Amino acid sequence: MLISCRRLALVVSLSLPLLAYAQLPVQANPDHEAMLASADARLAANKRLVYDFWREVFEGGHMELADKYLAESYMQHNPNVATGRAAFVEVFSKFVKPKEIQARVKAPLVAITAEGDKVILSFVSTVPDAKDASKKYTTTWFDMFRIENGKIAEHWDPALKDSH
Repeated sequence: MLISCRRLALVVSLSLPLLAYAQLPVQANPDHEAMLASADARLAANKRLVYDFWREVFEGGHMELADKYLAESYMQHNPNVATGRAAFVEVFSKFVKPKEIQARVKAPLVAITAEGDKVILSFVSTVPDAKDASKKYTTTWFDMFRIENGKIAEHWDPALKDSH
C-alpha cells in the first residue's frame, strides 16, 4: 500500500507541470443585456455608453458619432494610436468604413465589468499558435475605459507597438 501511494504521489507530482499548461477555451457570453445590467444606475449607464460606442463607432465605423461618446481630450494608452478624439477619428477612419450599425456588439464578448468610473470589455481572442501556425487557441482581450462627465475620457488595452 505504501509503495502504491508513493507511485501515485510521483505520478501526480510529475503531472502537475503539464496541468499548468492545460487550457479551457475562452467562451463568449451570449446574454449582452444581462452583462449590461447593474443595480447601480450610474454603472449601468457607463456600461451602455461604452457598449454603444463599441457598436456604433468602433464596429460600425461611424466616426461622425465619435463626439457623442469620446471627450475631446480623450486619452489613449494604446501605443499605436495618438491621444485625443481627433486622432482616434483620423486613425480609425483609415481602417473602418461606415456600415449598418448592429443591435448588438458583434465581437465575442465575455464580460462587461464596471466599477467606479471604469468599464472593461472582455473579448474572446483567437490567435495562431506560435509553435504550430496550423493551430489556434483562445485567450482574452481587454479594453478598459474611464468615463468622465458622461463621455469616454481614457482608454487602455494590452496592444503592443506595431512593427511597421
